[in-house]
Amino acid sequence: MDLVRTGKGLIRGVERDGYAVFFGMPYAQPPVGPLRWRPPREAEAWEGELQATRFPARCPQGGHDGFYGREFYDEPVYETEMSEDCLYLNVWTPARSAGERLPVAFWIHGGAFMGGYGHEKEFDGEAYCRRGVILVTVNYRLGPLGFLAHPWLTAESAAAGGPAVSGNYGILDQMAALRWVRENIAAFGGDPERVTVFGQSAGCMSVQTLVSSPLTRGMIAGAILQSGVGLSYDHGLARAEAEGLEFARNAGVRDLDAMRALRYDEIMAAAGPIIARGYATMELPYAPVIDGYVLMEGYTAAMEAGRVHDIPYMVGSTLNDITTDPAALAAGDRGAVYGGSEAWCAARRAHGGPAWLYWFTRPLPGDDAGAFHSAELWYMFGTWKRAWRPFTAADGALSDRMLDYWTNFTRTGDPNGPGLPPWKAYGDGGDIMVLDI
Repeated sequence: MDLVRTGKGLIRGVERDGYAVFFGMPYAQPPVGPLRWRPPREAEAWEGELQATRFPARCPQGGHDGFYGREFYDEPVYETEMSEDCLYLNVWTPARSAGERLPVAFWIHGGAFMGGYGHEKEFDGEAYCRRGVILVTVNYRLGPLGFLAHPWLTAESAAAGGPAVSGNYGILDQMAALRWVRENIAAFGGDPERVTVFGQSAGCMSVQTLVSSPLTRGMIAGAILQSGVGLSYDHGLARAEAEGLEFARNAGVRDLDAMRALRYDEIMAAAGPIIARGYATMELPYAPVIDGYVLMEGYTAAMEAGRVHDIPYMVGSTLNDITTDPAALAAGDRGAVYGGSEAWCAARRAHGGPAWLYWFTRPLPGDDAGAFHSAELWYMFGTWKRAWRPFTAADGALSDRMLDYWTNFTRTGDPNGPGLPPWKAYGDGGDIMVLDI
């Protein structure tokens, strides 16, 4: 099935062995010119066939070097051009026709809300398709283009009849992509009522935002949160607007028209001190804002009060994750190692909802980085053969097991299935599933 009719027109994809791929489908209008720093607007219709056969542009971001550059960003074929015209998504589907109502996994990439894209080397949907699940990956606006707040923007939104808020444009992009999936995924053989949202790092924080927001009620059937749960977070609109005022002063602009006319390099130069200060204090410089519209409160408060969506959750982290304290790890301090993930599961249990807790502990072969932040991505996408690392058949078996857990959860809201080690929900006699060879 390489030709699909969506609500906006025909789309031509690429037929593969037993599945089809559709790259670079627009879910919103390009957020350029007067649409910069505005909520995403619905994509326009087109005539003829849209050729969804190539990776789309990446949203503007910095370069990738060092450890992660070698790990995930070392092949130019995936490093497409950067453009503010970047609000596109990709779909891998095993369906042979519309109406099959297959489950859908909606992936949100990480990258500290400053980098990343939906077609990174380690992401691929073939293994999901082999298991009867559609994979969707999405781009969203990053950095100051995605999360800048400013009193000018807040006033503009209110004057147009919208909420008196600004920032969160990257999260609104994700919500627009979710709406696109809800409206169009049936044409690709998907079930709009069975969409599981999952993400890692900043993608995990994005998922926490989505399941804590009143704007996505009824759109999400389940959620998988990887390496980002329980981070202390209290970034309110007033603080974000103050940083926006600082940004405008740094840029030397006196009104919104001048701010929208800035080149990307000028934007990043103006944001530079804010970014440097954020990294120095171990805070994300541009991230979701508690604005009373998209996000009503911090993640921990929403979780503990039971105000997150009442859906199944799968939650976990890695042995050598960013939040892991090596001394605490050596001392066997359980809470300091994966306490945020466990706290989420305990809160869900207290409010009557199921959650499954995992811990990825496989030290990746080839160096001494261990089970580092993002290490599980090669496994739960089944792309480990793309890596430079000397993976073994045992790694392949671990990848298969994780893929089965991830796709079973997407299919049924429960990771268990035939041939797998039983994984009990947290509090139902289950504790933590250790994922290792």
